[in-house]
Amino acid sequence: MAGFGTLLFTWLKGKLVGTDTAGNRYYIERSPAKGCRAKRWVIYNGVTEASAVPPEWHAWLHHTVDAPLTDAERRGWQKPHVANNTGTSGAYLPPGHELRGGQRDRATGDYEAWQP
Repeated sequence: MAGFGTLLFTWLKGKLVGTDTAGNRYYIERSPAKGCRAKRWVIYNGVTEASAVPPEWHAWLHHTVDAPLTDAERRGWQKPHVANNTGTSGAYLPPGHELRGGQRDRATGDYEAWQP
């Protein structure tokens, strides 16, 4: 959740631009200082995690594009955005990992240990 200062700044100076499928809300500064570009920021829905920002909004946040790419047509090869689960219960654990029992398949004999 956003801190008090961020929420106050958003209430005073922010203008809602849109939301993503995860419920994150994206804002732009209503009236930027003369000669400066408008600030852009996100208020996360839940835990503050930067990897929860989908690519189309990431490009907008970093001033790569002028408008969010939410209306862009998705291609068949594009997968839906998934946040990074490292350090959570949803993290990937390869076979043989300690938290998956620590049992690996036996070597097939195609490996030869290096000896100096």
